[in-house]
Amino acid sequence: MKNVMGVINLVNELDDLEELTYGRCVASVPFGGRYRLVDFIMSSMVNSGVGNVAVFAHTKFRSLMDHLGSGKEWDLDRKRNGLFILPPAVDEIQEMLKGDLYHFHKQRDYFYRSTQQYVIISRSHMVCNIDLKDVMESHRASEADITLVYKDLDDTTNAKSRKIIVNDEGRVTVMHDHSGRLQSTKVSMEIFVMKKELLLDLVETSIAQGHDHFVRNAVMRNIEHLNIRGYEYKGYLGIVNTIQSYFHHSMNLLNPDVWSELFYKPGLIYTKIKDEPPSKYLENANVRNSLIANGCIIDGTVENSILFRAVKVNKGVHLKNCIVLQNCEIRENVSIENAILDKDVIVKTGRELKGDMAVPFIAAKKKII
Repeated sequence: MKNVMGVINLVNELDDLEELTYGRCVASVPFGGRYRLVDFIMSSMVNSGVGNVAVFAHTKFRSLMDHLGSGKEWDLDRKRNGLFILPPAVDEIQEMLKGDLYHFHKQRDYFYRSTQQYVIISRSHMVCNIDLKDVMESHRASEADITLVYKDLDDTTNAKSRKIIVNDEGRVTVMHDHSGRLQSTKVSMEIFVMKKELLLDLVETSIAQGHDHFVRNAVMRNIEHLNIRGYEYKGYLGIVNTIQSYFHHSMNLLNPDVWSELFYKPGLIYTKIKDEPPSKYLENANVRNSLIANGCIIDGTVENSILFRAVKVNKGVHLKNCIVLQNCEIRENVSIENAILDKDVIVKTGRELKGDMAVPFIAAKKKII
């Protein structure tokens, strides 16, 4: 995999995460107690031997840059290759509205200077742990122009995804956009493998024709002319681009089988390290079927919930089916059910908050309730 480079494409990434992305991009949305969404595809690339990874940032990427840093946690702080964070290289604000191909074109020097022959292009909102070495082997064996990774899912009602049709020979023959009505259980995981030479040709050709969206213009418009092969992924997949899908897949982590498959197979998921003390459980603590990150202080009841780092749960509190992000404080005698609390939220004494499993209550960052 030394001959393969990775691109995590955040330009115009579909975002219906409401309050969770008011001040951050989709890639840096916290997930699973102490991770960010970008950690999953980044770790998959590194575990597969990809040593040159570029993150094409677009908007609201301050927290993303803080999280990724030099790439040390992913062993990407290297003299050669390593991690590249590429913000938009635009001269006018109107250029920010253009598609990802335009931004690839503006950063084409990065591609030309890289020595790798193949490129893997992905998004950040696909929560999975995938062995990309198998994808590369399948790509070479099939002699495809492009290999598209897909998953056979019966239910995608909570998220937005592109549906595809794969024929008996393994070729992708039809692909519809997120708003399409294609009747298929096969959904694109937005992971594409191709030669770097082909990518640069698609970029130059599409830009010359006035098109600037990679999937919509470069892939879907050429689906009959290019040999696009499908690779079926068999592991756990969470498509996280809506509040409903975020809540659903977060709750799925409370299933030990899902947790072990997502975080340990085929490799570990890495994230930014923060040295916090172990969580402290006081006299009235009662915790059942929950994920508790380090640094928490608990003196109430926590049931079927996920608590991020340094959350304070005071006496008389009852949390059920909740996702509580970092540094939140829940004061005495509070009842919260089916809710998502963003970072630094304070819930004052005696409050009662209740959402629905299908429509959870959401508190924006630093809100005082």
